[in-house]
Amino acid sequence: MADLAIIGAGPAGMSAALEAAGLGLSVAVIDEQPAPGGQVFRAVEAAAADPALTGEYAAEGAALARRFRAMPGIDYRPDTTLWHADLESGALSLRGPHGTALLRAKRLLLATGAQERPVPVPGWTLPGVMGAGAAQILLKQAGAVPKGRVVLAGQGPLLWLLAVQLARAGAPPALLLETSAPGALGRALRAGGPMGRQLWNGRAMLGKGALMMLEARRAGMKIVRGARRLRAQASADGARLRGVSWEGGSTDCDLLLLHEGVIPSTHITRAMGLDHQWDAAQLCWRPALDGWGATSHGLVAVAGDGGGIGGWQAAVRGGALAALDAAHRLGRITAGERDRRAADHRHALSAALALRPFLDRLYAPAPEVLAPRDDSTIVCRCEEITAGEVRQAARLGATGPNQAKAYLRAGMGPCQGRMCGTTVASLIAETRGIPVEQAGALRPRAPYKPITVGELAEL
Repeated sequence: MADLAIIGAGPAGMSAALEAAGLGLSVAVIDEQPAPGGQVFRAVEAAAADPALTGEYAAEGAALARRFRAMPGIDYRPDTTLWHADLESGALSLRGPHGTALLRAKRLLLATGAQERPVPVPGWTLPGVMGAGAAQILLKQAGAVPKGRVVLAGQGPLLWLLAVQLARAGAPPALLLETSAPGALGRALRAGGPMGRQLWNGRAMLGKGALMMLEARRAGMKIVRGARRLRAQASADGARLRGVSWEGGSTDCDLLLLHEGVIPSTHITRAMGLDHQWDAAQLCWRPALDGWGATSHGLVAVAGDGGGIGGWQAAVRGGALAALDAAHRLGRITAGERDRRAADHRHALSAALALRPFLDRLYAPAPEVLAPRDDSTIVCRCEEITAGEVRQAARLGATGPNQAKAYLRAGMGPCQGRMCGTTVASLIAETRGIPVEQAGALRPRAPYKPITVGELAEL
């Protein structure tokens, strides 16, 4: 039995564990990865000395992991997956290195982070086309750098960060096809509200971004702005990537890295049946949370990017706030003590999120990213369902992605809809002329990750 079970050992999960253990709670941290860090600080203990990964990764990330490792009272379980949770009893079904197990928890905190927004363009299933986040994982975890001509396509801070990291590793990208709409910067600046104050409060982050852009350019990366109608081109035998084209141009490349920002990983929260809301600014679903990260179910809270994209600094503070609320709910501290301890975290959280509205406006994905125009574009990679087939299902009566699953099997493959769910919903909304939030979201079921019959029998 654990007072607090935390799913995920990224910035939010580690911060929550440190805060909760410091207040005397028994804490279990369930982590799919072999070491703490999450996605943003993946393999930080092993790779912090890599000159390609300097800055926050090597400094703040490594320091957070060291504190997490050193804190007594934390039962850290790496290489372990949560595949089901019984919210009535608090029983968590786990699969780890030694088989399956049950863990009971008085409070459950989901710190499962974000996933890359799917970028379904024609040819994106070709060998040689990857998400930018996947390339960064290979760099951090395996020290792997690409060979040949690399092209980045999309928008967002991660593309510039990856460009710099690859350049430092000796493999600078040749080209960035930036898909931000013409005039996006001006519109973001003119969007109204206290934008001047937001930019001032976020000036450190803006400065860091400007330096990354300058470093990437100095490494030789060229920029094409306003790229539209991206298409990955196949080799003559159709076996792999040959190049990439866009409206008004094309280029050869050996590796194409796509990225259009990140969205909350809501697979588990939706499988649990928790309330969600449509985030009109970030164009994605997020769990409905209060100021402490508590969800619509009394047992469960969410912290970090899984509750809304804010970045690792915001995740650290959100994790601490959720842990303080857990300590209060379990009777370890009073409401007044919780609120007093939370004050500094709330101030830092506000500062970490200051630039978020500007970034959300600047990097809003184009409609063709959300709902591919070309009907031949595969949107469900597992079942090879095309955009045209989804549109036809909508015309035949499918009102949302759950109905489309019955019509087409979209969302029934190994990824369980993680890669296609948002696109299918957007295509149905476009075809039926309704808002995406009215089309709804896929409702996955347990097991949250595939499990064998033998592992199930072990229970």
